[in-house]
Amino acid sequence: MRRVCGGDCACSSSSASPSPSSPRTWPPPRRPSARCARWRTTVTVDTSRHSLTAWRNAVMVVFALGGVTVSTWGPRLPSIRDSLGIGDAVIGVALAGVTVGSITGLSVSALLLARFGPVRAILGALLVIAAGIAVVGLGAGVAQSLPATIAGFIAIGAGVGSLDVMINVQGAAVEAAIKKTLMPLLHAAWSAGAILGSVIGAAASALGVRFEWQFCAEAVLIAAAGLLSVRYFPNDAAVGAEDIEAHAPGWRQRLRTLADRRLLLIGVVMLGAELGEGTANSWLSLSARDGHGQTETVAALFFTLFAVGETIARVVGGPVVDRIGRVRTIRITTAVGVLGLVLFILGGPTWLILIGTVLWAVGVSMGFPLGMSAAADSGPNPAARVSVVASVGYLANLAGPPIIGGLSETFGLLNAFWLVVALLAAAFLAAGAYAPSRTTTPTD
Repeated sequence: MRRVCGGDCACSSSSASPSPSSPRTWPPPRRPSARCARWRTTVTVDTSRHSLTAWRNAVMVVFALGGVTVSTWGPRLPSIRDSLGIGDAVIGVALAGVTVGSITGLSVSALLLARFGPVRAILGALLVIAAGIAVVGLGAGVAQSLPATIAGFIAIGAGVGSLDVMINVQGAAVEAAIKKTLMPLLHAAWSAGAILGSVIGAAASALGVRFEWQFCAEAVLIAAAGLLSVRYFPNDAAVGAEDIEAHAPGWRQRLRTLADRRLLLIGVVMLGAELGEGTANSWLSLSARDGHGQTETVAALFFTLFAVGETIARVVGGPVVDRIGRVRTIRITTAVGVLGLVLFILGGPTWLILIGTVLWAVGVSMGFPLGMSAAADSGPNPAARVSVVASVGYLANLAGPPIIGGLSETFGLLNAFWLVVALLAAAFLAAGAYAPSRTTTPTD
């Protein structure tokens, strides 16, 4: 058995500290301090290979579920719009509920981890997502109620926003226990889940399955998969409400977290990578069609190629990080991404633009998952730190595409992509912030 602790707390600073020759040797089991218990980063772990593998696989399943939940309803938006009898502008307002919910979920994720621990908090987030999907289906398809539909989208966003932080904290914990880089693989599971969700939605639409029944069935499956998965998470250390109240972070502590220089530099890398990914999600197909004269069918394949390239890069990224370290991995991938974007912007033969698309995907693939690992081990309160950098990623994904759209009105769509090139170059320069803390096993 081993106790896995997120880092700078009374548990890790006790007299039973790790030996210098074994930086990942954790303290012997004892009652955790209230501060450590508050963040639920101290858990009792069975270090047998079978148990760690089951834990890793369970975390991977939850990552995949997160990907499914953010993509499965997208292909059904036309049916939702028609059922409600509204236009594109109003459905856009309804989708803003996802953004509102995501921001709310991000802001309370650390508190939920403190209050309930990862098992109950992550399961709760999945159940909120499942309920939100069901409410969207029944609200739009049966009740034909716009307020109910918006409420469902808010619930989906709140669940996904909180899940994103909490499952990344859990991913960092299993990564520390296994002593191998897992974050890229875990985020590849999210990408694969997103691809699966979009395929499910498109297939259900093609087969004539009504979206309300599809959503209700998915809600049941998500809840069931969540219940099964969290059974393999380590047991939480108990903590009373009075401990949480006594040690809850105040505004000054949160501001200090925001002002942390290393965390700010991690945010710079996250900003470049996530703006690059968000730009591809929103503008890649359109820029291939309008900027490079591709047909609509071929332009759609550009994004498919991007998604597959990003997923493959994340699958193979873990062993690469273990070999050359986080910092060099980020520098190499961001440099590759800059090259890919330049090739895509300047254009040329179709095969050259496709190569640029693949390099672009590789360039943005590692910033977010490795940023989560770097944030989690960058100091005390890993959940709060992960929440900060996750917020930067959400901001880039949500605000970036409209900024690109605004720039395109003046400079043209392809020229607007130079902003992404500049931010990826900044990410290259800030990559040193991804170096592991001295309290963890060095990978550089």
